[in-house]
Amino acid sequence: MSTSIKLNKVVKRYGAIEVVHGIDLTIDPGEFTVFVGPSGCGKSTLLRMIAGLEPISGGELLIDGERMNEVPASKRGIAMVFQSYALYPHMTVYKNLAFGLETAGYKRAEVEERVQKAAKILKIDTYLQRRPKALSGGQRQRVAIGRAIVREPKIFLFDEPLSNLDAELRVQMRVEIAKLHQDLGNTMIYVTHDQVEAMTMADKIVVLNKGHVEQVGRPLDLYHHPRNLFVAGFIGSPSMNFLPGKIAGLSETGVEVALGGGQKALVRCKPDARAAKGAPVTLGLRPEDLKPNAPGDSAIPGKVRMVERLGGDTYLYLNTQEGADITVHAPGDIVVAAGDQIPIGVSAAKSHLFHESGEAFARFPA
Repeated sequence: MSTSIKLNKVVKRYGAIEVVHGIDLTIDPGEFTVFVGPSGCGKSTLLRMIAGLEPISGGELLIDGERMNEVPASKRGIAMVFQSYALYPHMTVYKNLAFGLETAGYKRAEVEERVQKAAKILKIDTYLQRRPKALSGGQRQRVAIGRAIVREPKIFLFDEPLSNLDAELRVQMRVEIAKLHQDLGNTMIYVTHDQVEAMTMADKIVVLNKGHVEQVGRPLDLYHHPRNLFVAGFIGSPSMNFLPGKIAGLSETGVEVALGGGQKALVRCKPDARAAKGAPVTLGLRPEDLKPNAPGDSAIPGKVRMVERLGGDTYLYLNTQEGADITVHAPGDIVVAAGDQIPIGVSAAKSHLFHESGEAFARFPA
């Protein structure tokens, strides 16, 4: 049966310096939860507190409703996979998988059964007599994951496990870890700074920034309804474009925004009590929601400074008349070159709007 995790106002201090600030979070049984954020946001520290590798300075950690603050790591039913493979170089793959179980006193038959089962799941059963130096990076990471699987933990914790792999292997291992979650059904927490990993793997994403939780939600909820500028800029690749503007009008259909170049853009969002004509705002535009060579007075003129062709897709990098940078996702065969001046169409239904404080306006349902 899968395991629930609950954090009640969890704090971490190093001396007088507080680095994790009263985090409240619930992870449901069987969920694949990803902690994502920039370096130094506290995601690995939070993971290590859950694992029992870092003491909790304040608040409470509950696993299946039982307080775990003082319970040692070995008694929490948790297995952890680290960024470094941390394999024993002088041992075979079989011995690397079996060593922890043998040390814990498991009988030989059960060790054999668990090792063979994990090796088959991870497709490393033909490598059991090899040593780590004879394996590729992806194979070594599978062994590290297998070492966690053989323990049959209630919870799996992954601390940036794919950072040492090349781009192609990272994609492959993302798929394999997601498949592993489907097959095993265990509660899993995965830490990464890569929002693509978060979007493609998670049931739930926790966006962290400077020791605070900025937003928690399903991947597409965070993508379509970011709570603030930080989440909007962090979730999505390439990042959302931001243009400064002022409120030019308010109505039941949305908010009209005046941009620096004289263009006006209607944003399908709900005016709130803080919205007032003339108030400074930030218009958020995702690259894939912009239309190059779009007609109309509301189109934003821009000068192409670079064209990045990826085959089926092309990314255009432009400068607006006001000096802002814009990235536009375009069809792969678009005819355009650096130096061209083109108009960029803005979608009222897909635009985002943010108060001067950074908080998002609520959007109308699509």
